[in-house]
Amino acid sequence: MRVSGIFTIAAIALALAAPCKADSEDFAALHADAKKSFGEDVTPFVKNYCSSCHGIKKQKGGINFEPALKAPGESASGKRWKQALANVKAHDMPPDDVDKQPTEEERQKFMAGIGKLKFLSSKDPGTFVIRRLTKMEYGNTLRDLFGVDPTVARELPDEVSGEGFLNTLSPLQSEQYLAIANEVLDRALASKDVQKRLFGEPLLPGSDPRAAAKNIARSFARKAYRRPPSEAEVDVLLAVFDLARGNKLAHADALRLMLKAVLVSPQFLFITPAKEIESGRDIAPLDDHQLASRLSYLLWATMPDAELSALADTGKLHEPAILKAQVRRLLADPRSRALFDGFGAQWLGVGSLQSKTFDTAKFPQMTREMRAAMADEARLFFESIVRENRSVVGFVDSDYTFLNGTLAALYGMEKTVIGPEMRKVKLTDANRGGILGMPAILATTSFPNRTSAVKRGVWVLEQVLGEHVPPAPPNVPPLEKQDKKSVGNLTLRQRTELHRTNSVCANCHKILDPIGFGLENFDAIGRWRDRDDTGGAIDAAGELPGGKRFSSPKELKVIIAARAADLARNLTEKLLAYALCRQLEGYDEIVVDHLMEAIGKDGYHMQTLITEVVTSYPFVNQRVRAVGASSKDSR
Repeated sequence: MRVSGIFTIAAIALALAAPCKADSEDFAALHADAKKSFGEDVTPFVKNYCSSCHGIKKQKGGINFEPALKAPGESASGKRWKQALANVKAHDMPPDDVDKQPTEEERQKFMAGIGKLKFLSSKDPGTFVIRRLTKMEYGNTLRDLFGVDPTVARELPDEVSGEGFLNTLSPLQSEQYLAIANEVLDRALASKDVQKRLFGEPLLPGSDPRAAAKNIARSFARKAYRRPPSEAEVDVLLAVFDLARGNKLAHADALRLMLKAVLVSPQFLFITPAKEIESGRDIAPLDDHQLASRLSYLLWATMPDAELSALADTGKLHEPAILKAQVRRLLADPRSRALFDGFGAQWLGVGSLQSKTFDTAKFPQMTREMRAAMADEARLFFESIVRENRSVVGFVDSDYTFLNGTLAALYGMEKTVIGPEMRKVKLTDANRGGILGMPAILATTSFPNRTSAVKRGVWVLEQVLGEHVPPAPPNVPPLEKQDKKSVGNLTLRQRTELHRTNSVCANCHKILDPIGFGLENFDAIGRWRDRDDTGGAIDAAGELPGGKRFSSPKELKVIIAARAADLARNLTEKLLAYALCRQLEGYDEIVVDHLMEAIGKDGYHMQTLITEVVTSYPFVNQRVRAVGASSKDSR
């Protein structure tokens, strides 16, 4: 899987492969039980209640369960089962207007059977992605290599959000990389200090310029590729130098062209392996240089530093004790703020805050300074949980936050917090504290001119508790399209509750709405209020499944904070998916089960969670090829 051509990206691909044999009698028993449960509880349920609308003859919504019934353990089937689980759990399916309905016992057995499907997967680190550096990682790496401002990469397009990353280059992107490489080298080589660091001392009379160029190529490629270059890779760079000299370029200009070749190469733009994988292997550990890069880009969003690189050179980084020690070291470094910039902002959904539209007449407070302060509060709060190794419960239930004078106005604390500097502030109002009462999140889960109980409810369920919420059915009119005469005297809550009169909407809304209503005391930009936009009194009371009642944001927070295991598992799954650059599937669920045992024993502390993800089986291993594929087929 070595990338051999410096201007060729054909070798960059996903490594397709397959599971190993189960190596545990316990796992074999769980596998057998999952197969039995699927045959006795899942298959009959689908055939009795789903296949008439979602089978071979009829495929409502484009959904056909037949392929998933034939291959229940495959990743494509997994997505279908997760959707089915969410719909059955919410009582959305079968629809209420269908006469034939399952008993509650049948529903429970079906859901339990779906939960066991992970045991139909064999031990497998999953699809391995050789991925391209993100825009932020690319800029940071150029900074560390040349000392240039990372905003040099600002013209690159933003990545698509989600677990995965684009790992191909368009012609436009290739041109952009060439332009950025020119700009970086122009800036860097304008400094004789920098020139000396990259090129060494000026050539002495009688020196061999080609030998000097080869040494420079090897040294610079070691840093830029984040691993030792092969002799073939050094020779390719030297050929660029030779080409330049053959076209009468000066020695320094030829070296510059050689560095440019490095900066537009797949070896620099992608995280590539340091050595070939032994033939005949289906699964192999990452080499230590790949592991160093995977760790560094996860926590710092930039290339490994000298210590991490040295450990990779000695082949000791993969040792669990050393790897865990490096996680702690990297998290203690200020560069670990990148974990929020890359993961935290995406998890919390606040990345869109700067561009989100608000009604300026209604919310003139949403200035550039206010948005920046909101984002800084979320970042500093996230960093405090990580840096201070607090429990993940602190994300929901805490008694502090970070404010400046601008943001303090939303908290009603403008008389005690003054000035532009963000600082840690003790909170006395139990309704505040944690992400549920944080303005950045309350604002991003609102509409431009009002709050949204539905959006906030979905956010809490999916982003905080890890629940899967079925998509809204089509043709449901927004509140603004309701008949104004009939709803004129209703509060926003009462108008929202009208959705429950639609049988298709009712089951989901009875779970979503109470959570959203529990946060209605916060307006669309996070200020406390006692009346909504219609002038009606805020009713924040609600009841969650299981009989849990609340009447205020602080009581809702207590209920959610009590679900520490759910909070931790959701965060673990999301961080693992982010670290692997792919969605979790199959054996990954078993991996998360094992991680949760260790994380739970330590009280769900954040650094333990991160360390367990970094030392997990799919993080330190890669799938090479499909089981049973010949070496010829797997090339």
